[in-house]
Amino acid sequence: MLKSSPSISLLLFAGGLAAARVFGQGAPALDLTDFSGVWEEVIHEDSYERSGGPPLGDYQGIPLNDAGRMKADSHDHSEWSLPEFQCRPHSAPYQWRALGSVRFWNEVDPIGRDLTAIHVEYLRSLDRVIYMDGRPHPPEWGPHSWSGFSTGKWEGNTLVVTTTHIKGSYLRRNGASFSDKATMLEYLDRHGDILTITMILTDPVWLEEPLIQTTNYRLNTHTALTYYPCTVSEENISKAIPHFLPGATEQLKDAAGWIPKQAARGGAASTYPEYRLTLRQGQGNTMQPARLPANAKLSASVLAAIPKPSNEEIHVMPVQGNVYMIIGAGGNIAASIGKDGILLVDSGKAEMATKALQTIFQLATSVTASPVPNKCLGLHCPDSPYRWTSPSLAAIIASPAAAKPVRYILNTSADPDHAGGNGKMAELSSDSKILGVTFPPVGVVPSATIIAHENVLSRMSAPGTQKDTTAFPSADWPTDSYRDASYKLSEFVNGEGIQLFHEPAAHTDGDTIVFFRYSDVIAAGDILRTDGYPVFDIQKGGSLNGVLDALNHILDIAVPEFRSQGGTLIIPGHGRLCDTGDVANYRNMVAILRDRIDALVKKGMTLEQVKAAKPTFDYDGLYGSTTGPWTTDMFVEAAYKSLSASVKR
Repeated sequence: MLKSSPSISLLLFAGGLAAARVFGQGAPALDLTDFSGVWEEVIHEDSYERSGGPPLGDYQGIPLNDAGRMKADSHDHSEWSLPEFQCRPHSAPYQWRALGSVRFWNEVDPIGRDLTAIHVEYLRSLDRVIYMDGRPHPPEWGPHSWSGFSTGKWEGNTLVVTTTHIKGSYLRRNGASFSDKATMLEYLDRHGDILTITMILTDPVWLEEPLIQTTNYRLNTHTALTYYPCTVSEENISKAIPHFLPGATEQLKDAAGWIPKQAARGGAASTYPEYRLTLRQGQGNTMQPARLPANAKLSASVLAAIPKPSNEEIHVMPVQGNVYMIIGAGGNIAASIGKDGILLVDSGKAEMATKALQTIFQLATSVTASPVPNKCLGLHCPDSPYRWTSPSLAAIIASPAAAKPVRYILNTSADPDHAGGNGKMAELSSDSKILGVTFPPVGVVPSATIIAHENVLSRMSAPGTQKDTTAFPSADWPTDSYRDASYKLSEFVNGEGIQLFHEPAAHTDGDTIVFFRYSDVIAAGDILRTDGYPVFDIQKGGSLNGVLDALNHILDIAVPEFRSQGGTLIIPGHGRLCDTGDVANYRNMVAILRDRIDALVKKGMTLEQVKAAKPTFDYDGLYGSTTGPWTTDMFVEAAYKSLSASVKR
């Protein structure tokens, strides 16, 4: 039997330590907190929130500003009967205080075993992903969601989460809301089986100061998260949007009797302990109706947050299927890219056409004409049926055919920032077989087919008349037009059917929305814009009610993927990519402002009196502007004239 000597044992021990040190080099820290498991809510001081919810008018503890208070005062619970609202989930800022458990699970890289994402699942809400892999947040034109876009990092054992791109929703189920400009910071701490979440929500539109809330959960190892189904029922057959007009206060009296009226109005001052002393001294803000004082104004931070015009750099965002969104050329451009060629919805401004076209051709080359690795050998390859692969190998991996040119341009209107690039983008080489008209006369220059409603053709081809005053060169004019309520392209383009719908008396009298049926994308033109109030030109046949009808038509066509999110994606004329939830929010805003201004018109108020009443005040931080081609005053004036004409009829 062999005996080990002390020297051998020491050598083995030292070798083991050395191996451990080498193996441990570069390994991640081991002091990170694991949140995996199902956690159930611990109801303490927040039982008021988690039960039936607070009554209308109770905003205690929320640092609402004047605009946020006006927005909250207009809320009617019947809004939840709207089809687009019934299956909405709780948004990320509200979800922590909602009823139901939450489940965490980790996504780990199988090679390096790094934590790449933390998944959070709630009872009523869509799943949420907290990315831990260092990726950046999306650009401002990226889509928003109920859960937002979250990235996380560790500060000691605390998980710090930053969330942007959140859809605007409620802070409390009585109308107190945050806007889609809000950002959220969260600190997650675990102490044994207790999880504490500290949320800091910043909103430059409807909050005076950040809202800070803490919420507790307890680990439950004997439960599971259940499925929460939702089916829309037609509870409200009216197209009206439920809300209360400014000045109405009856609904605000529902606040619990033990809450001082001043405190119930919320505001930053009311969130501090010292506010109790203020109430005792009788210095609290008094109960105010939603009608605003004449000197009410938005803070500088709100004005700074209003979207600014593009820096005229061209950007590309993949949308869905074959469709891409081109940003920065004027109005947004929808581009269908595929082996059949390029189809564009709108062409942007004339001065940006060359730059935009270069970007579109680069995109088409990348998508359809880039060299790719050979993926098949033999006689039965899909790309070369009944032929050997090797003779065409160079064409596959080194020299594919060039991308095909623009074949169609579909115009949503005759606006220069949407149709100004038509001529340039429709240009084709002199030997092209593609012509913009059927059976062309001798000498017609090859061009892409440009299609629009006949009112757009009339307006673009008759400058200086009553129809329009904007001169367009003949190369920009539509080569084909339609006059009915809808129009279908006569063939598939890039594997899908494409429909055009006329929206009468909306932005103008010639508006078109375009529906890509397979990609499930709608190009809405200036009927929808997330960077401002709706633009409509009365002189060109537009109207506020027509815009509202067109928005409802978009909602009729679109189908959400799940819980009022995703599914049909909508490219607005200006601003960020949208879905049904975004369009419904915008539609509600338009309907509410229409009703407010209409009520003032029916009272016999003059235009200046209507402007002084500030009917748009609560939405100005989102859509208002004091400069540029379409200001808040211009919108109010156009709405006043449009609704006055309706009253006279």
